[in-house]
Amino acid sequence: MIDILACPVDKHYPLELFELDVFAQDDLRSEAIINEGVLFCNKCLRYYPIIDEIPIMLPDELRERQADINFLQKWKNKLPDKVIRHGNPWHM
Repeated sequence: MIDILACPVDKHYPLELFELDVFAQDDLRSEAIINEGVLFCNKCLRYYPIIDEIPIMLPDELRERQADINFLQKWKNKLPDKVIRHGNPWHM
């Protein structure tokens, strides 16, 4: 499903995926389950967290700044610098 997602702001496709917490593949599924991760738009530098298997692809005005900062803080050792220090709508 992630293969078909585009950035809701600029419609850029494909988004880069960073897998942070992944469940192993089982016999019934052909792909691993991403519990937590980030989808990243290389055009507008926006990131969209994946939390509890759900991509949170809200426009900037509906996002919670502190929740996004907390997410970045939690995963700062696994995310690349372009997300942590340069990602939109905010970064660390």
